[in-house]
Amino acid sequence: MESSSARSNAPVENHLGYTRSASMDSAGPPLAARSSSMLSRRSSRQGSRGSISLSREMGDSILNSMRHSLQSADQLLGDVDSSVLAQLIESGRVLAPEVDADEDVANTLAHHKVGPFPDDALMRSNSKIAAAAASSVETKDTISNVPADSSTKVEPYKLSPRLDYASYMIHLAVFGFFGVFTRYGLQKLFGPDCLALTSDQSPLYPDLPSNMLGSFLMGWFGIIFKADIRQISDHLIVGITTGYMGSLTTFSGWNQKMVALSSKGHWVYAIAGIVLGMFIVNESITVGAETGERLRSLIMKYIRERSSIGHKYKWERWRVDTRTKQSVLMSAAMMLMSLLWVLSIVLAIVKVRNHADGAVLWMGCSVAPPGVWLRWYLARLNGQGIGKQQSFKWLPIGTLAANVLAAGIMAALAVTSKAVHTKRSTTILSGIQLGFLGCLSTVSTFAAEVYTMRRSGQIARAFVYVASTFFLSFVLGTLVYSVPVWKKHYA
Repeated sequence: MESSSARSNAPVENHLGYTRSASMDSAGPPLAARSSSMLSRRSSRQGSRGSISLSREMGDSILNSMRHSLQSADQLLGDVDSSVLAQLIESGRVLAPEVDADEDVANTLAHHKVGPFPDDALMRSNSKIAAAAASSVETKDTISNVPADSSTKVEPYKLSPRLDYASYMIHLAVFGFFGVFTRYGLQKLFGPDCLALTSDQSPLYPDLPSNMLGSFLMGWFGIIFKADIRQISDHLIVGITTGYMGSLTTFSGWNQKMVALSSKGHWVYAIAGIVLGMFIVNESITVGAETGERLRSLIMKYIRERSSIGHKYKWERWRVDTRTKQSVLMSAAMMLMSLLWVLSIVLAIVKVRNHADGAVLWMGCSVAPPGVWLRWYLARLNGQGIGKQQSFKWLPIGTLAANVLAAGIMAALAVTSKAVHTKRSTTILSGIQLGFLGCLSTVSTFAAEVYTMRRSGQIARAFVYVASTFFLSFVLGTLVYSVPVWKKHYA
């Protein structure tokens, strides 16, 4: 029979998978009780941080499994709930503060979670899937160099929850500006005034090139290189994926062009624009993921060759894991955001008054950050389901809501522009459509979510998600825009 002493010191596994000493539950002298209480408090604090790290590592493991072998990953991802996969695309984590031992860790994370990306839903996924995903990651292909002695690893510096939240918003705004610039430039380059490959009167709508490029880059940075860039900075990867690529692509602009075509009776062009456009963005993200996988393999091969001849590549120097690096990065991003925002507002006012070229661009840039932030906030709805029963948890409600909402507002502004029909009002409304609504809606995230569903074998769910997004957006756009156009006979 096992002795009571042995039982009291046996390790016990808690609900997060971490072990602790059972001596805290046994009777003993007051000193032992106080010591065990301190150990319990320390274990809980480590658990709160560890659970967040575990959820993030689980998400990175699934993405890594897709990255290392896009073909063999199909078998693994086939068992993963798409509500988990949907949250991997724009995942970012704002850390929760330390808590006392008597507070439940799961409730604490839900209470203190200030970031709109619910990575803790990954904690609820099947443990077998998590183990399979983790085992699929090859240690030798990890860019970051992990010290051999993990006990000497220095804990990276973390910003306070408020500063962390502010840093996410600053990065989103900065990269959102660049996304609007790129989208506007591609519209002009491929539009009637230059290459004349896109137009408002054909299925090749003006935002198609930017949607293609954004979806392609999402395959790179949203799937293949995401875990590697996260080793440098969480804020940076959220800025690149959610900020830049989310603002580079726009669903509301795409939907509005198809609604406008249908309002003129060009139903064949409108349907062709939806079907052809969806096929192109799906292929773009697939090609992006495949080429990104090959590019990363070449990079890793180069790094290994350099290491074999004595030139060890120290990736750790690029990590933003100290207080100084965090402060410098946040300050630089803050100054850049302030400069771009003030410049955009000033130029928008001047050019709108003078009806000068570029007025729409600068008006769009001046209202872009709120659109990015609202989409970032709505992303917390992904994986949460509908109603008290949390039905349809696999459906990315946040992305769906952002795209449908932006499509409805886009249609309302378009019909308002026709009703008012002055040059200044048209410029202002076009700027809002380009900036705020273009950043509120996204094709890159939408395409990535459909891609993960298809890769996991959930074809029916992918079809339902695509169909519901286009149906709701198109019907809403028709009611808001086409019905007044037909009734008032706007030109």
